[in-house]
Amino acid sequence: MKKLVLTLAALGLAATAAQAQGTYPTRPITMIVPFAAGGPTDVIARIVSDNMSRTLGQQIVIENVAGAGGTTGITRAAQSQPDGYTIMMGHMGTHGAAPALYPNLKYDPAKDFAPIGLAAGTPIVIVAKKDFPATDLKSFLAYLQANGDKVNMAHAGVGSVSHSTGIFFNSVVKAKPTMVAYRGTGPALNDLMGNTVDYMTDQIVNVAPQIQGGNIKAFAIATAERSPALPNVPTTKEAGLESYEVSAWNAVFAPKGTPPEIVAKLNDALVKSLNDENTKKRLLDLGGVIPPAAEQTPAALQKLVESEVARWTPVLKAAGATAE
Repeated sequence: MKKLVLTLAALGLAATAAQAQGTYPTRPITMIVPFAAGGPTDVIARIVSDNMSRTLGQQIVIENVAGAGGTTGITRAAQSQPDGYTIMMGHMGTHGAAPALYPNLKYDPAKDFAPIGLAAGTPIVIVAKKDFPATDLKSFLAYLQANGDKVNMAHAGVGSVSHSTGIFFNSVVKAKPTMVAYRGTGPALNDLMGNTVDYMTDQIVNVAPQIQGGNIKAFAIATAERSPALPNVPTTKEAGLESYEVSAWNAVFAPKGTPPEIVAKLNDALVKSLNDENTKKRLLDLGGVIPPAAEQTPAALQKLVESEVARWTPVLKAAGATAE
């Protein structure tokens, strides 16, 4: 009798799972973006979710929950019901650098989420004020090493992509500039264009228009290949700094415990979005990098998160960086 009850219970669970797989979603889905509207992660989330909504047959509603380098929104999303109706767009900072920057972080990037898939990368560009006394990356690095703390570096606040990638850059080239924090990329770029600060590292989405307009100068892009959005900017490898290669990836996650069949449906919608010609064009026009098929799976995203935590923790801790 006991075996019969257990068997029936197992069949019941299987039936429930099958039903969930067959009917999900039956109402709109909320995608939490842990940054303000208009930023790179928000823009990518809106482009990708637009096509995902059509595949799923339900609208994906973007909800911006900014604060604490993106960890406020991710914490809230992690604590949501794991039913597939609340997902999130995390990125390099929230799921890679955050553990080193926030000692009291309320989530574990590698354990508290159901990874869905990588969305798009936004390459990092090394930029400086337009009248910086250097013509290429080699002379720029020579100037940094010769002038030490006379040079300053802007970033969009502790925990931001420009902060983490800037610390990484400085550690690679052995530079020790004065770090100048701003409340966001906009103010930092304004001062860079106004010659108040000397240089910064930031996402191509933020700096490409200013580079194209001649308002700032670019020394290199930290990717293996040149970007179609900035074809005249050499890669760090071409410019002689192969050890500095970094991209501010963005990826979709669900709360831990989300049923595998729902994760599979969401991944399928994401993959179809990334293969849609209109979606690809919109992402590429921004300077985004679309991951190859092998990197679009939940398993690949899990490995990426684990490797990014391992990559950023020693770099940021060695620099004494903390957001608390």
